[in-house]
Amino acid sequence: MLCRYEIQSCFFLAFLAVTAFFVSDAQGQVSPPTRLRYNVVNPDSVQISWKAPKGQFTGYKLLVTPSSGGKTNQLILQNTATKAIIQGLIPDQNYALQIIAFSEDKESKPAQGQFRIKDIERRKETSKSKVKDPEKTNASKPAPEGSLFTCKTPAIADIVILVDGSWSIGRFNFRLVRLFLENLVSAFNVGSEKTRVGLAQYSGDPRIEWHLNAYGTKDAVLDAVRNLPYKGGNTLTGLALTYILENSFKPEAGARPGVSKIGILITDGKSQDDVIPPAKNLRDAGIELFAIGVKNADINELREIASEPDSTHVYNVADFNFMHTIVEGLTRTVCSRVEEQEKEIKGTIVASLGAPSDLVTSEVTARGFRVSWTHAPGKVEKYRVVYYPTRGGQPEEVVVDGSSSTAVLKNLMSLTEYQIAVFAIYSNAASEGLRGTETTLALPMASDLQLYDVSQSSMRAKWNGVAGATGYMILYAPLTEGLAADEKEIKIGEASTDLELDGLLPNTEYTVTVYAMFGEEASDPLTGQETTLPLSPPANLKFSDVGHSSAKLTWDPASKNVNGYRIMYVKTDGTETNEVEVGRVSTHTLKSLTSLTEYTVAIFSLYDEGPSEPLTGSFTTKRVPAPQHLEIDEASTDSFRVSWKPTSSDTAFYRLAWIPLDGGESEEVVINGDTDSHVIEGLLPNTEYEISLLAVFDDETESEIVAVLGATFARTTTIPTTVTTTSTTTSKPTTAVFRTGIRNLVIDDETTSSLRVIWDIADYNVQQFRVTYLTAKGDRAEETVVVPGRQNTLLLQPLLSDTEYKVTITPIYSDGEGVSVSAPGKTLPLSAPRNLRVSDEWYNRLRISWDAPPSPTMGYRIVYKPINIPGPALETFVGDDINTILILNLFSGTEYSVKVFASYSTGFSDALTGIAKTLYLGVTNLDSYQVRMTSLCAQWQLHRHATAYRVVIESLVDGKKREVNLGGGTPRHCFFELMPGTEYKISVHTQLQEIEGPAVSIMETTLPFPTQPPTTPSTPPPPPTIPPAKEVCKAAKADLAFLVDGSWSIGDDNFNKIINFLYSTVGALDKIGPDGTQVAIIQFSDDPRTEFKLNAYKTKETLLEAIQQIAYKGGNTKTGKAIKHAREVLFTGEAGMRRGIPKVLVVITDGRSQDDVNKVSREMQLDGFSFFAIGVADADYSELVNIGSKPSERHVFFVDDFDAFAKIEDELITFVCETASATCPLVVKEGNNFAGFKMMEMFGLVEKEFSAVEGVSMEPGTFNVYPCYRLHKDALVSQPTKYLHPEGLPSDYTITFLFRILPDTPQEPFALWEILNEEYEPLVGVILDNGGKTLTFFNYDYKGDFQTVTFEGPEIRKMFYGSFHKLHVVISKTTAKIIIDCKQVSEKTINAAGNISSDGIEVLGRMVRSRGPRDNSAPLQLQMFDIVCATSWANRDKCCELPGLRDEENCPALPHACSCSEASKGPLGPPGPPGGPGVRGAKGHRGDPGPKGPDGPRGEIGVPGPQGPPGPQGPSGLSIQGLPGPPGEKGEKGDLGFPGLQGVPGASGSPGRDGAQGQRGLPGKDGPTGPQGPPGPTGIPGAPGVPGVTGSQGPQGDVGAPGPPGAKGERGERGDLQSQAMVRAVARQVCEQLIQGHMARYNSILNQIPSQSVSTRTIAGPPGEPGRPGAPGPQGEQGSPGMQGFPGSPGQPGRPGERGLPGEKGEKGNPGVGTQGPRGPPGSTGPPGESRTGSPGPPGSPGPRGPAGHTGPPGSQGPSGPPGYCDPSSCAGYGMGGGYGEPTDQDIPVVQLPHNSYQIYDPEDLYDGEQQPYVVHGSYPLPSPYSQSSYPSPHLAQPEFTPVREEMEAVELRSPGISRFTRKIAKRSVKTPVRKRANGKKPSQ
Repeated sequence: MLCRYEIQSCFFLAFLAVTAFFVSDAQGQVSPPTRLRYNVVNPDSVQISWKAPKGQFTGYKLLVTPSSGGKTNQLILQNTATKAIIQGLIPDQNYALQIIAFSEDKESKPAQGQFRIKDIERRKETSKSKVKDPEKTNASKPAPEGSLFTCKTPAIADIVILVDGSWSIGRFNFRLVRLFLENLVSAFNVGSEKTRVGLAQYSGDPRIEWHLNAYGTKDAVLDAVRNLPYKGGNTLTGLALTYILENSFKPEAGARPGVSKIGILITDGKSQDDVIPPAKNLRDAGIELFAIGVKNADINELREIASEPDSTHVYNVADFNFMHTIVEGLTRTVCSRVEEQEKEIKGTIVASLGAPSDLVTSEVTARGFRVSWTHAPGKVEKYRVVYYPTRGGQPEEVVVDGSSSTAVLKNLMSLTEYQIAVFAIYSNAASEGLRGTETTLALPMASDLQLYDVSQSSMRAKWNGVAGATGYMILYAPLTEGLAADEKEIKIGEASTDLELDGLLPNTEYTVTVYAMFGEEASDPLTGQETTLPLSPPANLKFSDVGHSSAKLTWDPASKNVNGYRIMYVKTDGTETNEVEVGRVSTHTLKSLTSLTEYTVAIFSLYDEGPSEPLTGSFTTKRVPAPQHLEIDEASTDSFRVSWKPTSSDTAFYRLAWIPLDGGESEEVVINGDTDSHVIEGLLPNTEYEISLLAVFDDETESEIVAVLGATFARTTTIPTTVTTTSTTTSKPTTAVFRTGIRNLVIDDETTSSLRVIWDIADYNVQQFRVTYLTAKGDRAEETVVVPGRQNTLLLQPLLSDTEYKVTITPIYSDGEGVSVSAPGKTLPLSAPRNLRVSDEWYNRLRISWDAPPSPTMGYRIVYKPINIPGPALETFVGDDINTILILNLFSGTEYSVKVFASYSTGFSDALTGIAKTLYLGVTNLDSYQVRMTSLCAQWQLHRHATAYRVVIESLVDGKKREVNLGGGTPRHCFFELMPGTEYKISVHTQLQEIEGPAVSIMETTLPFPTQPPTTPSTPPPPPTIPPAKEVCKAAKADLAFLVDGSWSIGDDNFNKIINFLYSTVGALDKIGPDGTQVAIIQFSDDPRTEFKLNAYKTKETLLEAIQQIAYKGGNTKTGKAIKHAREVLFTGEAGMRRGIPKVLVVITDGRSQDDVNKVSREMQLDGFSFFAIGVADADYSELVNIGSKPSERHVFFVDDFDAFAKIEDELITFVCETASATCPLVVKEGNNFAGFKMMEMFGLVEKEFSAVEGVSMEPGTFNVYPCYRLHKDALVSQPTKYLHPEGLPSDYTITFLFRILPDTPQEPFALWEILNEEYEPLVGVILDNGGKTLTFFNYDYKGDFQTVTFEGPEIRKMFYGSFHKLHVVISKTTAKIIIDCKQVSEKTINAAGNISSDGIEVLGRMVRSRGPRDNSAPLQLQMFDIVCATSWANRDKCCELPGLRDEENCPALPHACSCSEASKGPLGPPGPPGGPGVRGAKGHRGDPGPKGPDGPRGEIGVPGPQGPPGPQGPSGLSIQGLPGPPGEKGEKGDLGFPGLQGVPGASGSPGRDGAQGQRGLPGKDGPTGPQGPPGPTGIPGAPGVPGVTGSQGPQGDVGAPGPPGAKGERGERGDLQSQAMVRAVARQVCEQLIQGHMARYNSILNQIPSQSVSTRTIAGPPGEPGRPGAPGPQGEQGSPGMQGFPGSPGQPGRPGERGLPGEKGEKGNPGVGTQGPRGPPGSTGPPGESRTGSPGPPGSPGPRGPAGHTGPPGSQGPSGPPGYCDPSSCAGYGMGGGYGEPTDQDIPVVQLPHNSYQIYDPEDLYDGEQQPYVVHGSYPLPSPYSQSSYPSPHLAQPEFTPVREEMEAVELRSPGISRFTRKIAKRSVKTPVRKRANGKKPSQ
C-alpha cells in the first residue's frame, strides 16, 4: 500500500520498506546510517537508500524539510527499512534530508543530505553522454548497459508469461512488473505470424489476460501490458502452471505446432501448493520454462520449476526495482533457445501426434477403477495416465507401455470424483490429453449391529461383516457427562464380527460405533447404544413389628454376588442419621428408636464394584403406649382402688397422681412397673377426685397421661323415716351413687385437620354422651357435640393443624350426668414432602422427585429459581398422585434453588428445598492464534453434543459486533477486516438444536500499525481496478435502488464524495445482473431523475463505470416524491424487478424533505420493501427513522459530514448484503418486520389483483373488514416457484393458513398448498383429507428420502366442520408441530428437509389424485396464507382474526374502524345523476352521507338483474337512506336485528360443532309446559374432584320448565347484506369459543384455583364420532358430596348429548330482576350416550312480518338535514362465515360470563425469608396482600413442565399456561377481587 504524507501541502511522502537486514547487537551509542543515495524514479519522485548501521536499534526517524522554509515532516520507519520513495516533490525545489537511527533511549547522529530532482537528472544525463554508441564501435559485441537488447533471430516462438498477482506484490510494485514486461516484449519481433505472446495472471485462481492469438502487433501487446490490471489474492503457483498447460498452449488459444514453446513465470513468494508435478507436466509437453523470483521467492522452488540448466533458466532479484537488471540476460537466453529449438524441431521428422480416444472407465469400486482407451496413431512409446481429485489434491500418474490400452488406478479415496487425463508419449513429444472423470464408490459399511448379553460390567457386540475390509475398529464410550472422554478403541481383524466389551461401568449408557477399515480409510460408522445393567438392589422392603422403639425390616435378597447390605435409617426431619452394615441376611431389627417418629430407610446391596441403588421405604414408630382400662373400684369414705392394664413389658415404673376437683393439693406416688393396681388411702369423704396415670419406660420416654374421675362415699347418716303403720321412728343408712359410664377414652387417627375419639361404654343406661373439646391453650371457644348413648366414636373436624386439644366426654343419664373423662389429642402438622432427588440432568432440563408426606395432601406446588444468574422464580402445581416432574427450558450450566410445598386444605406445608444444576453447554480451551493487524483467529475444544456454534466478535472501542454461525464440528474461525490496535471480545455460544448455552469469551488485541496512518488526500483518484466482492455479499441477490439527494445544499465536492461512496458500496457486491444483484440509482431534488434502471447493467465493470458518469443535478429536497417515483418507475417488471427477490432502497440525504415521506415509505414497507436511510449533516433524524425499516439501529445511519462515509461503509454493506442474501425477504405483518413470504400477495389474492385470477371471488371473512377469497372448483390457483421461492425454503419455518372448508369441498384428500417439480411431482405441501379428517405434511429430507407425517384426533377433526380456523404448521430440523386456533394439538419427529427445485410451480387446493398439468382443485375459502421463516411465530400469534378468540385489549384495532367524531365537514352536495355500471374498482373510502329526499310513489318491479360479486363494505344503514333499487336476487343475510316474534320450530339443520355455553339470558314469564322431548344436551361439566373409579354415565335429567315469555321486541334496523350461511358459521364459531372460555373460567371458580394450575387429571380424551340419539334416562338420585379435590385446570368441553325438541315458547316477558340461584347437586352418572348431535325439530313456519312500505318516486332536492349519524358497529362487525344447511331463525343467546377467579401470589416471596400469611377464602388459600405476579420478562424462555404419574406415564405441562396466567394477572385491578362461589353467591366475609 502506498502511503502519502503532505509536506507544506505540496508533496506527499510514501515509504515502502523493501529490504530487511538482521543486525547484531551493539553496545553503547547507536551508530548512524551511511551511504545515503538518491535516484529519480518519476518526475516528482525520488528513491532514497542507505546502509543500515551496525548494532541493535529500534527504527529510523526520517526528516524532510524544504530548503526555502516550511514545516519539517518526520516519519518513523521500522529497523528493516533501507529504502524509501518520496513522491509529490517539486522538481525545482531543494530539500534537506536527515535519517536518524534510534533505540529506546538513544539516538544516532543524523545522516544528512540535500537534493533537487533537476540536479539529480542532470547528473544522470551527464553520465549517459559518456557512454559510446555500441552500434558504431562493434556490432558483434553485447550492447552496453543502458541500451535495450533486441532479438533479431528469424526463429519464432509461442511465449506465455505467467505473472503472480497476489496481494504480497502490492499495486506499486505491480507497476514495476508492467515496466519489466514492457521491456521483455519489446525485445522480440512480435506479430501474428512471428513470435506470439500470451499472458496469464494468477493468485488464488488463475485467469487468462490474453491468449497467444489475441493481438497481431507488438504495439497491441505493449498496450495490453500497460493496462494489465492487478488481481490480488493468494499464491497458488502449481495450480496456475497446470492452468496454462491446459488453456494457453492449445491450438484454439493460438499455440502453433512446430513452434518453440516458452513459459516465463514471475513470482515474488513461495507457492502455497505443490509446483513439482505441474512443472514436470509442462516440461514433458515440450515447453521450456524460465522462472523469475523477486524479493521473497524461494530459490529452490524456482529451480524445481525451471528447465535445465538453472544458470540460464532461473533468475532471482532482491527487489522489484532491480528487475530491469535481468531483462537483457533473460531475453538473450530466450532468443538463443528459440533458435536452438527451431533447429531441433526442423531436424526431427514431424509426425502426427495423435491423441488416444474413447476413454472408458469400468470396474469402479470404493478404492479404484479401470481406465481404458483406444490407441493413438503412430508409434507410441508409452501412455501416461494422470489423475487427481476434482476437489483438490496432488496429481498422481500411472505409466504403461505403448502397447497397452488400459490401466487400473488403485488406492483411491472413496466417494471422490477424479479427473483423468491420458497422454500418448512419443519419442520426442507428448500428445494432447484424453480427459474424463469418474467417481469412486462409498466404502461399504458394516450392518445390523446388535448389542446383547448385557451385564453390569460388559456387553457383546456383533454385526454383519463387509467383503474386502481389512479389519474393523470399534469405539465405545459412556454417554454420561464427565465420562465421555473415557473412550476406548479396539481394532480387530477382518474375520471377527463379534466381540465382548468389558470393564464397563454399571447402569451407564454406552454408545458403540463400528467402522469397517480398508487400510487406513474407514467406512461410514455404524452406531448403537445400550445401557449396562445396574447393580441389583434388594427388593420388596417390608416393615413389621413396629413398636414405639423398634421395627423389624425384611427384604428379598439381591444377586447371589452380593457381599452384604448397608442399612441407613434417618429421621425424616434430618436430625439424626444412623447406619449399620449386615451380612448376607434378609431381615434386621432396628432398635432404640424414638416414638412417634417417621424414619426413612435405605438398603444398599454391597458388591465388589460398589453399592447398588438403594431400596427405600419409610415407617413411623408408634406412640408410647399408655396404660389401658384405668378404673376405680372398692370405693369407701376415705379410699378407693385404682387398677389398669399394662401395655408393654419394658415399663420401668408408673407415676400415679390424684387431686380433688373442688381444689386442693395434688398428691403423687411412684409405682413399680410390674404393678397393675394401687389403693389410695387418706382421702376425704364424699369428694370427687381426678386420678391420672402415666407410664415411664426404660428409655425414659413417657406415655400419655390417662385420667379418670372417682369419688369417695359420704359418711353414713341416719335419715328419719316415718312409718305410717306405727308411730315408731327408725333410722336407715344410705350410700351416695357413683356412676362412671365411660372407660378407655382413646384419641387416634390424627390428621392435619381432624381427630377421632373412641371410648368404651361402661354403662348402657347412658342415654347420651356430651363431647366437648377446646384447644389446650384455650384460645378458641369450646365446641360441644352430643351423640346417642349407643355411639362410642366421633370424628372431630375441622381442627387447626399442629394443635393440642383437650377432649372431655360426659355420660348423660335420664336423671343427671355421670363422671366426665378427659384426654388430650394433637392434630398433625402440615408435613412437608421428603427426600428431594434430582435426576435426568440435561442442558436445558432436569427432573426432580420427592416422597409424599405421611399426611394426605391435595397436591404439590413446585417453585424454582436460578441461583448463580439473575432470574425470576417460576412455579407450577401437580396433583397428589404425582411425585416427579421434568422441568424444561432452563439455562445450561445453572444452579437452581428448588422448593416443593405440600398443599393441604388449610394451607401449604414448609418447603422441601434442594439445589439442582443443569449440564454446562459451552466450549473449553478457547484461545486465539494468528493475531494480525486486521485479522485474528480463535480456536476451541469441541463440545461433544454441539450441533452448531455462534461466534460473536465485539470491538471494545466502538461496540460494533459481528457474528457467524458454524457447524458443530468446526473448532476454529478467523475474523478479517478488523481495525489495527483494537481490543476485541470473542464469544462462542454452543448450540444444541434450538438450545444455546452461555457465552465463553476471551479478549484479544489486533496488532498496531507499523507506522502512523497517512493523511487521506482530499480528492483521491478513482480506483484503478474493480473492487473485490466482500464475503458477506457473495450470496446477495436483490433488487437494490439508491436514492441520492442532488439538491443545492450538497455541492459539487460533496456530490463527488457520494459518488465515491456509491462506487465502494456497489463494488462490495459480487454478481451483478439477473442472476445476482440488480442496481438502480435515482438522483432527486425538485424532481427525481432515473440515472439507470435495475436491468440496465449486467456486469460490475459497466455498472461502476455508469456510477462514475452521474452528473450533479441541483435543486430543492423532495424525498417523498423520489420514493414514490422509485415505486412507480423502478420497481416494475419493465424496469427489471423480479418476483420473490428482496427489494432494498438506500436513501441518502443531507436535509429535511420538503414533502411528506412517511406515508409512501410506510406503504412500501408494508409491501415488503426494506429501507436504509443515511443522513448527513443537517438531515432530520426523526425523518430518517420514519423512512428506515425497523429496527432503526440496523437501517438508519447518521454522519456529521460527507468525509465520514467511511465510518459507516462496512456496516451498511454488511446490513444491506445480509438483507439481500436472505432466503426469506423482510416483509411487514401486523406492524412488525419479519422474514418470510406473504403468500396471498404472491398468488394475487389481494383486493387489487384477485379479479385477474380465474376461478376466485372475494367474500367477507371472519369480520366484515377482512376479505377472504373463495377458490371455486378446479380454480387451480398457481404460480411458478421461481417467482415465489427462488432460493428455496429455509430449514425452519412456519406455514400459517386461515381458511374454511365448504359444503361442496370434496371428501377426498387435497393439498391446501404444495410445491411441484417440472414433472408435476409433489415436493412439499400440506394435505387435508376431508373424508378421513386428517392433516398430512410431506417433503423430501436432506438425504433425498420422501417423508410424511399425518396428524389426526379431535382437534384436527374440528377443522372440517365448516368454520374458519387458523392453522400453523411449524417445521424445524427435527419436528413438525400442528397449532390450531393458537393451541398446539400435536407434534411429531421428522428429518431435516432438503431444498426444493425452483423449476416447478406452487398450487393451492390441488386434488391429490390429480396427475400432470390437467389437474383438479378443491373449493375452499382462504383468508390468510403466510410462510414465516421462524418457528416461534405461532407462539406470538393471538388469533385476533377469529371472533371467538379476539381479545380487544391485546389485539390491534380492526382495519377501517370508524369514529363517530366527524368534524370540519363541508355542506352536503346535491345527488348527481345515476351513472352506468362501471368496471369493478378497488374498495373505496366511506363517502359523506347525502340528504334524505321525500318519499316518492312506488315504482314498478323491474326485471331482476344478474347477481354481481359482493361489493366492499358500504356505509351504515343509519347514515343515509338511499333510493331503493329494483329487487335483485336473494341477498346474503345481514346482521342480526332485535328478536322478533317466536315462530313455529324451523326445519332441522345439519349437525353443528360443539359450541361453548352462552351467557345466561334474562328470565321470562312462565309459558305452558311442552311435551317431553328426547334427551337434551349434556350440561356444564362439574369441577374435577379427586380422581375416582370411572363410572358409567347417568341418565339425563328432566327438561326444566321454560321461562315466561318476553314482550315482543321492536324491529331491528336492517344490517349489511351477508350470506345466511356465513352468519351461522361465525355464530357457531363465536359460541364455540365463548363456551370453551366460559367453561375454563367456570371450572376455575368451582375449584378456586388459577386457571393455569395443572393437574394430570384434567386431560380430555378425544371426542367420538357423532352417534344416533339415545333414549332418555330416568332422573338420578343425588349422591353424597365427595371430598374436596385438589384444584385442577379447566377440562375440555364435554361431548354433546342429544338435543331435545323445543317446547312451545311463551310470549317474551319483561326482563326480570333477581340473582342466580344456588348450584344444584350433581346428578348421578348415567350410561354413556352416543356423541352425535340429535336431529333438530320439524321446520316451523315464518313468524308474522310487518307490512312493507311502498317506494315513492324520487322527490326534489330537500333542504340539508342535520349531521349524519355514524354507527361504529357497521365498521367492524362480525363477518358472517357460515356453516351448512339452511339457516333457522333461532336466536343466539347473549351470555353474561362470570367473573374470573384467580389465585394471585408472588413466587419471589418464597425467597424473601418467611412466607406471607394466607388469607383463606372458601377452602383455598390466597396470599395477602394481592400483589402483581413476578413472572419472567418476555425474552426469557418459558419453562415447560412434565409431571409423571407413579405409573411413569409422562404428561407434559407446558409454559403457555403460565404465560396466560401472567397476562391475565396484569389485566386485573390491584383492588381486592370479588370472588364468587360456584353457586354464584359472594363468599361470606
